[in-house]
Amino acid sequence: MKPLLHFAFWLCIIFCIECSARQDTIDNAVINSKVERKIDLSTHLVKMTTTVTLENAGRTPIKSFLYALEPSLQNYLSYLSANVKDKDEKLGISKATVSSKKDVSFWRIDLPSSLEAGKMMTVDVDSMYAHALTPYPAEITQSQKQQVLYNGNVYFYSPYVTKSQTTTVTTTNTAIESYSKSPKPVSQSDRTITYGPYEQREAFAEAELRVHYENNSPFLTVTSLERIIEISHWGNIAVEEHINLRHTGALLKGPFSRYDYQRSQDGLSSIKSFKTVLPASARDVYYRDEIGNISTSNLKEGEEFMELELRPRFPLFGGWKTQYYIGYNVPSYQYLFNKGDNYALKMRFVDHVFDDMVVDQMTLKIILPEGSKNMRFEAPYDVQQGENQLHFTYLDTTGRPVIVIHKSNLVEQHIQDFQLHYTFQKMLLLQEPLLVVGAFYLLFLAVIVYVRLDFSITKDEVKESKMRVASLVEEVQSAHDRRSALYQSYDDAINKYKSTKDPNTFAATRKKVDADYKSLTQQISDLQAKLKNEGSDLAEKVGELQSSDRQYKELLGVAITLAEKLVNGKMNKQQYLENEKINTAKREELDSRMEALRSSLA
Repeated sequence: MKPLLHFAFWLCIIFCIECSARQDTIDNAVINSKVERKIDLSTHLVKMTTTVTLENAGRTPIKSFLYALEPSLQNYLSYLSANVKDKDEKLGISKATVSSKKDVSFWRIDLPSSLEAGKMMTVDVDSMYAHALTPYPAEITQSQKQQVLYNGNVYFYSPYVTKSQTTTVTTTNTAIESYSKSPKPVSQSDRTITYGPYEQREAFAEAELRVHYENNSPFLTVTSLERIIEISHWGNIAVEEHINLRHTGALLKGPFSRYDYQRSQDGLSSIKSFKTVLPASARDVYYRDEIGNISTSNLKEGEEFMELELRPRFPLFGGWKTQYYIGYNVPSYQYLFNKGDNYALKMRFVDHVFDDMVVDQMTLKIILPEGSKNMRFEAPYDVQQGENQLHFTYLDTTGRPVIVIHKSNLVEQHIQDFQLHYTFQKMLLLQEPLLVVGAFYLLFLAVIVYVRLDFSITKDEVKESKMRVASLVEEVQSAHDRRSALYQSYDDAINKYKSTKDPNTFAATRKKVDADYKSLTQQISDLQAKLKNEGSDLAEKVGELQSSDRQYKELLGVAITLAEKLVNGKMNKQQYLENEKINTAKREELDSRMEALRSSLA
């Protein structure tokens, strides 16, 4: 009996292996009767729509077909979807391996119903590719336009024979430097290049498709994004996103001139601002970087969403990068659902950061209430789940569980909802209030004990004097830092005055900055007097700092006079640049001296 069981076991194993091998072989009965490809190169993403009319030339029904990626594009694939033409229903897609073509990426697309022998079915396959366009030249100056190079395949790269096919390439504009002009027929009309129709092409047919054209669209890439969702069962969900951005277009060659940038508005490929979409219920929105709040943002409220226009502190040119973080709160009842102690969170995996966004690496962290258990994460696509963590905040004891999810190479089509299921006992909501009551009880008890005991000791006047001096020095440094920030405000006002030539606005801005400057200078003078009263030698250094500041202020006055002469035509541009160069050098020297004096106060 046992030999028969062993034989049956190995027979099943062999049968499964053969079935698997058959699934990963190319079905020659499938024919691409007609193929229409549309390649959109108008942005920094390559968007490809392929309409394939499948024909079953065999004798048995087929339930799926293989879709192959071009060798030149398979490393850049960000998103792939398929549906029957003129129908919204998405078709199932899974990775496939073909033993005879192991170096080619294949995807198996399931049909909604079996395709009978001799029948046809038309399927639309949409794919998006990030970083598939190469800046050419790789470096450009501030005033140059950006040109890019696309390399692909003229033919539809397919494991099946194709009877008829056409490829249409759409660029940003009509400024096309060059493009592949074979195999013929090839035609160009405005910003569209049409290849074909081509008849009877074998499987895996290849012909180089090379387009060199002007593309000044924003080549903006999120190199890393950390999205943190913190859930509170008291009615709020806090969302915060830490974003690192990089301009991945042609690198800026040579120095950057803000004067030329503001005067002639060159830098067509630079990025001045972009728009982020937030939920309509978002509130308490903030936008900050390492320096602090960025006030150049603009929030526009709508019925279905909120549009946040973000303007970095400086325009982004090729190779430049910046980082910032935004945050907001949303009511939990819109995204958190429960039945008894079972909870389900349904939110977007990633939000709309900007149009035609590309996110190289993303980490999603979901912070659950303390005491949550039995977590189960459901994603709308393949993700990588990291090791769970613990997060500690106010009144936490054992820590809040954190679900960590990783995903790379995201685009707008990945803006889909995930679901997180977990259990939470509602009695645990009383834990934090009880901790607060206990903490106040202990505090009042300590106060009662303290007021009934005498802890007085002899005062140490020398130590107290040192502490007062240290406090005064810290105030001087803080006031000087704020005053130094006003220097940049003067420069910004001068640059804007030279650009707009509006004396009234300049006078109003200068008046406000002068008032702030006078207030801070007087504050430092008062602190210097207090240091003298304490008998500290640091009062002399503060005096030197004040003297250097007065010299710097005089040089600012000279800079203002030069700008007024330039605007009023009393001085030509060459004279102005020479005098401004001397003035700037003197100010930099004074700034270094004041920074050294400030550091010596510590």
